[in-house]
Amino acid sequence: MKKTTESDSKYNALEKMSVRELLTNINKEDITVPLSIEKEIPKIEKLVNVIVKQMQMGGRLFYMGAGTSGRLGIVDASECPPTYGVPQGLVIGLIAGGDKAIRKAVEFAEDDTQQGWKDLLKHKITNKDVVIGIAASGSTPYVIGALDACNKNGITTACIVCNKGSNVAKVAQYKIEVVVGAEFVTGSTRMKSGTAQKLTLNMISTSVMIRLGKVKGNKMVDMKLSNNKLVDRGTNMVVAELKIPYKKANELLLKYGSVRKAIKSYKV
Repeated sequence: MKKTTESDSKYNALEKMSVRELLTNINKEDITVPLSIEKEIPKIEKLVNVIVKQMQMGGRLFYMGAGTSGRLGIVDASECPPTYGVPQGLVIGLIAGGDKAIRKAVEFAEDDTQQGWKDLLKHKITNKDVVIGIAASGSTPYVIGALDACNKNGITTACIVCNKGSNVAKVAQYKIEVVVGAEFVTGSTRMKSGTAQKLTLNMISTSVMIRLGKVKGNKMVDMKLSNNKLVDRGTNMVVAELKIPYKKANELLLKYGSVRKAIKSYKV
């Protein structure tokens, strides 16, 4: 059966379209992505609750994928420490072919059914952890092999795929199947499928971090002060919370190293 992600585009003669037509039609397709995700919110909710529970017991979250899917997992994982002040290694992104595959495709890396599990073993994977396989097609051997091995070792597994009834979904315990339909360029899953994966990852990691107490009100009170923009943002948070002058707030922030600690330390 032909995969939805491989079905023919609803548009033809793309090379004859004007730039405005191309942009308008791509955007028209992109608008449908959040509506496809909306249908999966109950399943995403279940997965978030499981991740929170496992992390509260000392577990970690792993993302695994090949190509665009792997890169998207790495992007999401890499943003968690600076945004929420969590340790490096709490959320880990793995890509078929290793770190060099982040920038350049590694031929046939995704076809190895054993390497995914080997990559997890390098991180001393345990049954406290959660592993999410990301694969637009839902057929990536690297991901299938890893999830299958995780299941055999009592490790919680999940997936984010863009086809119904895929092989990846068959081995995942928690299945998120965001079916976005044919791509604008036939088979180019870095487009709508990639957008769907990115939005879903945003929802998962953000919800998990909020539930773990890493946000106060609507502010990133544990963010790392890694540049002047973030120091300024943090200072303004302290100003707003404590109703003190900017200079005093800035001094507190730099002294204690986080918005949360600066606010907690303040005595009138």
